[in-house]
Amino acid sequence: MTAARDLLHVAMDTADHGPVERGDLSLALAGAEMIDLLGAEAAGLEDDRVVPGHRPAGADPLLEEAAASLVRETPQESVGDWLWRRGRNLSAAYTNALEEEGQFTRRRHRGRPFQTGELVPVDTPAHREAVERWTSGEPVLDALTAALGIRGKETAASPDVENDAVATVLAAVNDALLELEAYKQRRAVEQAAFDNIWRGDW
Repeated sequence: MTAARDLLHVAMDTADHGPVERGDLSLALAGAEMIDLLGAEAAGLEDDRVVPGHRPAGADPLLEEAAASLVRETPQESVGDWLWRRGRNLSAAYTNALEEEGQFTRRRHRGRPFQTGELVPVDTPAHREAVERWTSGEPVLDALTAALGIRGKETAASPDVENDAVATVLAAVNDALLELEAYKQRRAVEQAAFDNIWRGDW
């Protein structure tokens, strides 16, 4: 299991927390992929710049795709730029992949057999292991889920991540999520102002 897959299993299991917005999840998944790439030595960091390493052999197909998409010409991109570029629609790519693998399924609505419901994890060993790592306070998964507003029983206020490169990625994820939230708030204010004009509330 990769950090990205673990994160998706926890984020999509909404029994103990509410749904996570897709844009937020996509950014966090991109961060998890970068941490997986660092662990596989498929990428490294120089300050906050992503330096490609070797291609991971026999890795998860989505992680192989992430490694192949690294910028190999100078200047290399920053971690923040990676999150925004790689994160576009990434949650859909992961949920589709795990649904095809049978790790996720569509919950059926009672009385509406032909209408598919929300996508939920299947009770598989992979899902149970991901939840176990989360509830036991595994630092990287802990930090990523906390950034998304998902907190387990053992979640620390500031998860202890000793690796400087991993800490840099986690900080970039937090910054990107704050930037996305600010953007959504601006859009909401603009939309409200537009609606008020049409209602005559001005």
